Parts: sequence; C-alpha cells; structure tokens
Amino acid sequence: MAEVPSTGRKAIRSAQLGRLRELLQSVRPANTFYESKLAAAGVDASIGSLEEFAARCPLTTKDELAADQAAQPPYGTNLSFPLAQYNRIHQTSGTTGKPLRWLDTPESWQCMLESWQTVYRAAGITPEDSALFAFSFGPFIGFWVAYEAATQMGCLCFPGGGLTSTTRLRILLENEVTVLCCTPTYALRLAEVAAQEGVDLSEAKLKTIVVAGEPGGSIPATRERIEDAWPNARVFDHHGMTEVGPVTHEWPAEPNNLQIIEDAYFAEVVHPDTNDPVAEGEEGELILTTLTRTAMPLLRYRTGDLVRPEMQGDAFVLRGGILGRADDMIIVRGVNIYPSAFEHILRRFADVAEYQVVVTEQTGMAELRLRLEPAPEAEAAALQAEVAGTIRHQLNLRVPVELAEPGSLPRFELKAKRWIRE
Repeated sequence: MAEVPSTGRKAIRSAQLGRLRELLQSVRPANTFYESKLAAAGVDASIGSLEEFAARCPLTTKDELAADQAAQPPYGTNLSFPLAQYNRIHQTSGTTGKPLRWLDTPESWQCMLESWQTVYRAAGITPEDSALFAFSFGPFIGFWVAYEAATQMGCLCFPGGGLTSTTRLRILLENEVTVLCCTPTYALRLAEVAAQEGVDLSEAKLKTIVVAGEPGGSIPATRERIEDAWPNARVFDHHGMTEVGPVTHEWPAEPNNLQIIEDAYFAEVVHPDTNDPVAEGEEGELILTTLTRTAMPLLRYRTGDLVRPEMQGDAFVLRGGILGRADDMIIVRGVNIYPSAFEHILRRFADVAEYQVVVTEQTGMAELRLRLEPAPEAEAAALQAEVAGTIRHQLNLRVPVELAEPGSLPRFELKAKRWIRE
C-alpha cells in the first residue's frame, strides 16, 4: 500500500498554529460564547504556540453547549458571524438528552467537504467511482456532507434515503456501484438481506465500504465479518461528529487504526479525570479544536471518545480506533465494560445473527444479560454455551445468555442501539 507523503511534524504543527491564530481572530470578540472564556484565560490571536494554547485555553463541554442553547434559543451564542451568513443547519443524533443544533456558513461547510474528500482519497476513491449512500437523509450531518463531498469530487452518487434494504441492494447491483457508505451494522444487514434473497455478493462490483457512526470499522472481528460477507470489498473506517465534522480516516499503513485529519483539527488526548496529557499508547479522552470550521467553532472540545494516541512518522494515529465513550462505560461487579468489548467478542461468531445487551440495576449495582439471535442454520444451544464461555474467559464476567427467536431482534440502518436498560 502506498505510504502517506511525509511533510514533517514541525511543518504540520506550524500550519496548525497559523490556522489557530486565524480562528482566534474570527472568534474574538465576535463570538459571545467564547469571548468571556478566552478573555479570562488571556487567549487571543497572538498565542505563541500550540502548547501555550493547550495550557491556557479552558476545555469546552457538551453540557456547556446545551446550556447555552437552552438559555439563548434556538442556536445559542457560539456564532462567529451574523446569523444571516449561515445557510446550513444540522443537529446531533440526540441519543441522550436534547439534540444540539449546529450551523454552518458556506465557507465552513466547504472546509468539511474538503476533510471528507481527504477521507475518500485515503480510501483510494476517485472520480471514476460510483457511490451509494445507504441511509435516510435527516438532520444528522454526516450523510449530507459525505454525499456532497463525493459529488464535488466527481463521483456518480446514489442517494439511498427512504428506500428499503432490498431496493438499495438492487440499486447497488444493477448500477455496478463501487463504493458503499453506511454504518458497519448496516453493511452486515444488507448482506443478511442478500442471503435471504439468494443474491450472490461475489458478483457485486463493490470495492470499498466506507463506514462510520460505530466503532466496528476498527474492530478486527467486525471488519472481517463485513469483508467475508462482501468478498470483493474492503472496509475503510472513518469517524466524525456533528459538532466538529469529519475527524479521522483509517490509517493507510495499517487497518483498525485511525489517523487524525490534522489539516482541520488540533488534537490532544488527556486523562478524563485530571485533564493532564497522556503518554503515547496510554488511554485517554480525545480533545479537539476545529481549525477550519470557524462559523460555529469548538476550542478544546471534550469529545468523550476514548483513544490511545501514537505518533507514526508524521501521522497522529489512534491505535485501535475509538475504544469507547467515557459515558458508555458500565461497572459490573468491579469490571469496567464498554459496548465495544461485546462487539469484539460476538462478531467472531459467524452464527450470531444479532444481539442485544440488557442492563438492569439490582440493589444499586449494574447487571448485564445477553440476548442472542442465532443464524437460522446454527446449533443454538451449542452457540449459547460457547458465547457465554468466551465472555466469561475474556471479560472475567459471568453474563447470562438468552436465546432469541430468528428475526426477533431489531435491525438498524443508522447507529445500532444494542444496549438497552430495563
């Protein structure tokens, strides 16, 4: 595989500092949300270094942003320009709490398109490719920016909103689509539908599946399961957020790792409890400053994503991708559990069609049980015993495993919600 061109860490950080100074010039004093925070910290466009910025600039939290939008509805005060200059609005998925609304000017939107095109180029996608976007086009930003970036590159693009899985599969096959954009879960769901309808996916022209929205693209077992189902295609992972935009793409030198798009972000990784920087290879929370999306910027934003940073030559790499989210961790009988731990284990079993983890509270303590839907041809009882044993061995935790009827557990088009509370 072609190596990423070297530009040198010194050159990268120098360019980041220049963009940061331009960002701060836009923010102060126009942006009411940040003006008081930055003034108190003595942070302005004359900042001397990235290290000085990290030491002096306060962190930004999602709770702050939500409180600001609640106090100054509907958009809050994190706006660097007059409202008339904005022409795009999206919102977070709102899986917990009230969604955040996010606005963009044409200039900020174009910067995100360029970041998405960085993702596509890293995946080897060219204007000769055709792409299917297998999701409904609602207010969530990722679909829109991915689609428009591909059209701007010159790809032939198929919007898949409002269609059944069967129809999307037919579009993909009949039009000889070469790129599929979706969640890891939905890539598996399309393969499941193909199997149900007797479609041989080895005849598909699909060569690349760009996934996001879930950590599965950087989990080896999930990646292998998708690539086994789509034998001519490779998985290419990416992650981003409505609040910041496209953040990473798969590190071209090695799958299952993500590389920060440093043209657009100044990234840090800190201890969630102390906010001190972590050492290379140590787990911490990803902190992002948007360097180019200046219209509704974020400075030292606590993403909640847990990662292990490494410097690989000039590349800022997240080893193993997104490991989990700080707010997703559950302590079960003294064991720290992230949802990705179950994904790692269960995707290794070809006979697991779908699963669901039920979280309950008993005398103030969290307990888990697993609902397991076997594939139609599976030996259900043997699978149940093997999965329970593997979880006990790998997580040092006994989790009851219940069998679910074929087709009874929900399938997902967007981010899967496999962890539920009862």
